[in-house]
Formats: sequence, C-alpha cells, structure tokens
Amino acid sequence: MRLILIGPPGGGKGTQAKLLSQEYNLRHISTGDILREAVRLGTPAGKKAQPFVTSGRLVPDDMVNEIVNELFKRADRPTDFVLDGYPRTVAQAKYFDTILKKRKLPLTKAILIDVPDEEIVRRLSGRWSCPACKATYHAEFNPSKTAGKCDACGGPLIQREDDKEATVRRRLEVYHQNNADLLDYFRAQGLLREVSGAGDIQTVYANLVRIL
Repeated sequence: MRLILIGPPGGGKGTQAKLLSQEYNLRHISTGDILREAVRLGTPAGKKAQPFVTSGRLVPDDMVNEIVNELFKRADRPTDFVLDGYPRTVAQAKYFDTILKKRKLPLTKAILIDVPDEEIVRRLSGRWSCPACKATYHAEFNPSKTAGKCDACGGPLIQREDDKEATVRRRLEVYHQNNADLLDYFRAQGLLREVSGAGDIQTVYANLVRIL
C-alpha cells in the first residue's frame, strides 16, 4: 500500500500517518525527517539543502525532489509507505510520479484530511513552548498552571513565529493556492479520497481506515 496524505498545516497528517504506518506496516515518510536524514548522511542533495534546513527556511522544490529521488534509489527504498508533507505542488506530484513509475510502485491513494481554516488557526495559534526545557502547551487544550510560565521549570513561555495567528493565516493562503491544483491532479487520476479532520484523533483515524 502506497499512500499520500494531504492537508493543511496543523491538520493532523503526521499523527494519522504514524497510526496508519503501525496498522498497515507502512514506512512513514515525513518530508522533514528525510531532509534532516539527507543532511546528516551528507548526500549530494543533503549538502545543497543544509543551509535551508539549519536556518528553518523552506527548501526549494528541486532540492526536495532530489532528496526524495535519492531515497527511492537506495537499496532499502520504501515499497509500502505513507507520505506526509510531499508532494505539496503539482510539479512535485508529477516528478514523484516519474520516480514511482521507474520503480514500478503505483500509488494506491491520495487522501485529503480536510480541516476548516478557523479550526487550524485555533489549533496552531494557541501553541506555546518553553525554550529552556522544551515543554509544550496549548492555551485551550493544555494550558500551563500559571499563565506564561512553564510548569516544569518555571521559565517564560514563548510562541514560535510560525504559530502566531497572522503567520498561520499566511501559511493557509499558500496552502490553498497550491492545493486546489494538486487535488485536481489526483482527482483526475481517480486516486483522491477525502475525510474530515475536524474530529478527535481516533474518529479521523477510523474514517481513514474505512476508506482504505
């Protein structure tokens, strides 16, 4: 089984990919993980991507494609997998198609985990963390006992720039700009399925299992 999970930032793709990988014995391929691995291994593409990864900048499409290609060229390449965070654009999807065709690994499904924008803003903009001990909190779902202070070490909590509401909304704009064409691309191939990602983790997971 070879799956692609599509969804907005904070939509739960990573969580659901981990659950699916355990249930169906799939390799969970996270874009962030393979980028960091390529940098650690010092592969040709990893060396190119290193300045972007270490500075937290978005890695360009061609570099991400090259790193994915390197992964599928390896002797231990994944044959059954769930992809989280790639492809993000039609250009990436077309490139990935060529990789899979060379290896005779046809895609099983591309699944959209659909979550309303306001729910994403609610989830992400409420996140706070402690820079000292790395503990994480959420203003609504998991607040610290004392506002603005870490329960574990008493240090001040901060909000990452990526989690501020204005930044979250900009990220969602970019996601929607790329996503409409990407969904059409998979829909035209008869591969696209959709589930609501607005419920709790187990409800979303049960819906995913149902369509598989």
